[in-house]
Amino acid sequence: MHITFLGTGTSGGVPVINCDCEVCRSDNPKNKRLRSSVMIETQGVNLLIDTSVDMRQQFLRHPFPRIDAVLYTHAHADHIFGLDEIRRFNYLQKEIIPVYGNVQTMERLKIIFPHAFHEQGLHAGVPNLKGYEVEKTFRVKGVTVEPIPLWHGDLPILGYRIGSFAYCTDVSRIPEESYVLLKGLDLLVLDALREKPHPTHFNLQQALSEARKINAQRTYFIHMSHNLDHEKHGRLLPQGMEFSYDGLQLELRDES
Repeated sequence: MHITFLGTGTSGGVPVINCDCEVCRSDNPKNKRLRSSVMIETQGVNLLIDTSVDMRQQFLRHPFPRIDAVLYTHAHADHIFGLDEIRRFNYLQKEIIPVYGNVQTMERLKIIFPHAFHEQGLHAGVPNLKGYEVEKTFRVKGVTVEPIPLWHGDLPILGYRIGSFAYCTDVSRIPEESYVLLKGLDLLVLDALREKPHPTHFNLQQALSEARKINAQRTYFIHMSHNLDHEKHGRLLPQGMEFSYDGLQLELRDES
């Protein structure tokens, strides 16, 4: 399994428009954060988590020949507004691409992008998607995907587990029943917005506490704002926990 972090920032990205804070002025490329998204390559299948508003720029930086499915965490703008870029992959692959999410996410996608969902045939010049509402384990071309129920403030969202990898962004609370889905991980990707508390995201201390509870072999934090400096705050992290950064690539063993 090969994981590419396409973007690791929060909704405003880093640097933030018209901000002269230390992180926004930083020369460290690891402090330059597009909006959060990852690509998972496993068993010959490419699974994209979220279509970031920066998707075009991300795919120009890190080209992938195809997208076999999109797994949506939720339907906030920074996680879905790159959806129109999928039309290029429809054209190249000559096929409708499946997208997955919970009921609320799929309802919002069909309202915001009604032109993208078709019952049959490929339509030129627009995304061609087929939506699937998911609650339980499903398979994409033989790859098993486990949805993980999470809360983003008062919004129910999904994380995803594939083999020994789990991705949980934009989360402020993990339901008790979801911890069993996060056991035995080699790699956890977890929301860590900033140092100060936030109503809809884990702050850094909460993320550290949750990471210790889940106890993955490695944890990488994601969805960081300009309040977190990669090097300065990274030095405070315990062994086995790190900040992700745009372009980071990781390898894990493949599992069926």
